[in-house]
Amino acid sequence: MLIEVDLRLMLGREISYFFGALRFFTRLPVPAWVGHSSDALDRASRYFPLVGMLVGSLAALAFLLASRVWPTTLAVLIAITASLYLTGAFHEDGWSDMVDGFGGGWEKGQILAIMKDSRIGSYGAIALIVLLLARFCALIEFSAQQIPLILISGHTLSRFASTTLLRGLDYVRDEGKAKPLATRIGRGELAFAGLTALLPLLFLPPAIAISGCLLAALATLWLARLFRRRIGGYTGDCLGATQQLSEVAFYWGLLCSFS
Repeated sequence: MLIEVDLRLMLGREISYFFGALRFFTRLPVPAWVGHSSDALDRASRYFPLVGMLVGSLAALAFLLASRVWPTTLAVLIAITASLYLTGAFHEDGWSDMVDGFGGGWEKGQILAIMKDSRIGSYGAIALIVLLLARFCALIEFSAQQIPLILISGHTLSRFASTTLLRGLDYVRDEGKAKPLATRIGRGELAFAGLTALLPLLFLPPAIAISGCLLAALATLWLARLFRRRIGGYTGDCLGATQQLSEVAFYWGLLCSFS
């Protein structure tokens, strides 16, 4: 009886951690009983890829519905727009802020100050346009039958890519939106996140999946090295930028195998 109660409590905690991650990274509604806790959000990092899987699945659903009445190009545009709406462009904002900071700042203090500024600069605006075009141009190269699975895989894997920074780098701000995530993720939690990211990849041909993962990994390693060298660690914007670039890199890696 005690074991059953303990299992029920543990399951309830894990569900609350997942919903906490869902509330932090998306606009999707969560149950009213889910509380606000920095400690719970810190423990929710293992569920970031699962949140990505849900966002990718809803974007894939938007594509499938749109493709019934419009051409593939427009359906892809609707799928991208759906993901932007579901997340409130949370990660795209991080990408543009990161590029602004690293493009306009010379030393750590300048970079962090620029990234904290809510206004978007020329570096960030250009980078955001290029990123969205890179995503759109890559996705329209796939067949309509492939796109739903590729969207799910890309959103899931890219969340895992940003999660790896929680293991390898230090958080460099005294405060900020990502402060609750600043504790180093444990090996077991990272392994769980990795297994979650692996699930949709199992439905892709192995050689193609490996190609996409390799390019996503290279993008993640390049950004991690840049963050460590320029500011000594990461911020919330750095996590968002890593998710964005690794997602696009994954799509481009898949196309390397298709060509």
